[in-house]
Amino acid sequence: MEQKIHQGRNVKRFREMLGIKQEALAFDLGNDWNQKKISVLEQKDIIEDNLLKQISDALKIPVEAFQNFDEEQAVNVIANTYSFQDFKDNAVASGFSYQPSFNPVDKIVQLYDEKIALYERMLKEKDEMMARFEKLINK
Repeated sequence: MEQKIHQGRNVKRFREMLGIKQEALAFDLGNDWNQKKISVLEQKDIIEDNLLKQISDALKIPVEAFQNFDEEQAVNVIANTYSFQDFKDNAVASGFSYQPSFNPVDKIVQLYDEKIALYERMLKEKDEMMARFEKLINK
């Protein structure tokens, strides 16, 4: 029996792994999107290709990740690689040694820059909205 890949759940998993809220993803997808629409999207088994591409661009994750990632298979690989006894005896501790290949300070600076860019986009959008309101009021 072939198990189907749930693309909406994969969008949710990757979004959560990246620490991105539904509101932020909705903002990145454009004016037509809000938190509730993202929530509904994450319930869908299959997501249209063009929308999947937009989400891919927003999250900077390949489209194929949403189409092919199977959480159950990933869990099976981990379960078959490490047994409970290994964890109990710390026999596989070296399998979990954490040696980042990046500078953590650089990552913090990168996150800070991304946050500043997001704030700037939000301010620009607010200014544009205020200009539209002023235009409507002055008519």
